[in-house]
Amino acid sequence: MGLMLALRKRFGFILKLFFKKDKMRIGIYGPPNAGKTTLANRILRDWTGDVIGSPSDVPHETRRAKLREGVKIEVDGKTLTIDIVDTPGLATKIDFQEFLKYGLDEEEARRRAKEATEGVIEAIKWLDDLDGVLLVMDATEDPFTQVNVTIVGNMEARNLPLLIVANKIDLPNASPARIKSAFPQHPVVPISALKGINIDSLYKAMAERFG
Repeated sequence: MGLMLALRKRFGFILKLFFKKDKMRIGIYGPPNAGKTTLANRILRDWTGDVIGSPSDVPHETRRAKLREGVKIEVDGKTLTIDIVDTPGLATKIDFQEFLKYGLDEEEARRRAKEATEGVIEAIKWLDDLDGVLLVMDATEDPFTQVNVTIVGNMEARNLPLLIVANKIDLPNASPARIKSAFPQHPVVPISALKGINIDSLYKAMAERFG
């Protein structure tokens, strides 16, 4: 089993060139509150009329990965069929006191912190079952963080096709250019998942990257 995983990591990209899948499993990753669930909901609303979850201002609201299968995206006459995995926010440290700021009592805050930590572990495990990743970053914040660098490095080590989504460009202090400068080796698509701004460019980039 360990040998097969090592071969997959080393030669996965080459194998995918020869054995194209009818359906791609795409994970939506990123730090807490970057807009992962909002993006998942935008994609599902546009192509299925459904949603995958409820966004929240409270960090780590998504504490378990959610899977939606068989979403068909049509771009320029080409159909891309994907399974969407909305994952918990990744963090290098989760402190229960972070949740106290949002009015939760200590018992609830500790429970949420424990579940959020378990969610991070689950999100990392999902990487073994993915064909590509949408990495969502908040374009209003400094992208060069330990979390983002760790996520990108992990996905590069696994040879996973990566598309960075610079979200929240509807906000006045957004700067997608900072994200492009921080990670020039990967394509970056600026969008607002909430407002749907430039979302067609994202679908086109997804078809090119994952199709």
